[in-house]
Amino acid sequence: MLQERIEEVTQINEAFYKSFENLDIMKMDTLWAHQDYVTCIHPGWQIRVGWPDVRDSWVVIFNNIFSMEFSLTEMQVQVAGDVAWVICTENITSHHGETSQQSRVMATNLYERIDETWKMIHHHGSPLME
Repeated sequence: MLQERIEEVTQINEAFYKSFENLDIMKMDTLWAHQDYVTCIHPGWQIRVGWPDVRDSWVVIFNNIFSMEFSLTEMQVQVAGDVAWVICTENITSHHGETSQQSRVMATNLYERIDETWKMIHHHGSPLME
């Protein structure tokens, strides 16, 4: 049972990063819980609270990036009942027109099992200084 849930959370986490790479707000809508208590902290940003505010932050990012590619390392997945968390390093290549930029971000993603489906309830990214 625990291993099955870890696999489910791993899959939803992969879907989160795929929607991020594809700049796909419609897919992002399906992955997040649409609750007042969801939160998001992007690197360098203030905390966003509640689904409308969190969603708006993704729209801003998606509208200002040409493309992004993620390679996740140091990933840990834990499940405790109906709550799960993933801690990982995001190795990001972002493209802004002809320019590419490399960055590394430590991320924590929290998920809640709601009606038999895992939904994201928190994302926090902190830049790693090289």
